[in-house]
Amino acid sequence: MALHTRDGGLVMPNAWDGLSALMLADAGFEAIATSSAALAATLGRSDGRHEVTRGEHLEHARLFGRLTGLPVNGDFEDGYGDTPEDLAATVEAAVESGLAGIGIEDTSGDPDQPIRDFDDAVNRVRSAVNAARRRIVVTGRTDNFIQGRPDLDDTIRRLTAFAEAGADVLYAPYPPDLDALAAIVTAVAPIPVNVLISPADKVLTVAELQKAGVKRISVGPFLYTHAMKALEQATKALAAGDLTAATTGISFDRVNELLTRGKN
Repeated sequence: MALHTRDGGLVMPNAWDGLSALMLADAGFEAIATSSAALAATLGRSDGRHEVTRGEHLEHARLFGRLTGLPVNGDFEDGYGDTPEDLAATVEAAVESGLAGIGIEDTSGDPDQPIRDFDDAVNRVRSAVNAARRRIVVTGRTDNFIQGRPDLDDTIRRLTAFAEAGADVLYAPYPPDLDALAAIVTAVAPIPVNVLISPADKVLTVAELQKAGVKRISVGPFLYTHAMKALEQATKALAAGDLTAATTGISFDRVNELLTRGKN
């Protein structure tokens, strides 16, 4: 939690496999996170539809911690359970697995009603907080904006209620603009706010986000999709017969260097 409350906060990038976690550690980041979307994609599944199990995500997160020795935040969708009791069990399992943080969304996995009712969402965060007992950082997250509900007032209402329920960090991906982000930061102060890259209208710098009062910056699946773009370009080059363009990347000596570091 100290990383969130210091001046400037932290940038917490999201890994998707062992090598990417080691690369982030080698770059000097002090904490990393999983990405539920990237994890699901690596398994050939969809995010936010209960297609990845709690056990799979826990093992994924444990791998990152074991390889890097860094604090790992688990992007655990809606907590992998229908009831607050299920969610409490997920938090307990995350603590036992050595995770430093866990995110709990107000999503439902139901495309027809993707956001849970207010009271249900708040009760679930409260259950997570009670189960955590300050042993793990709990992030309360509302997905209003990315689920097509551009209601700033309801977003602030939910985040404020999550704070009152004891959440350590608050998170609403993609507020529409910097003014909306500033309104969120002000409304929930002094609880730290996480931002996914930037407001929806413009990608800002880390310094600009810190000036706006943001305490944690994550990138979700976008390092993964950046890597997949490079892979797509390479596969197109290969299909066109260009072996040089298709096989230019980091050396396997570098890969082995990182893997050896993880073993040690």
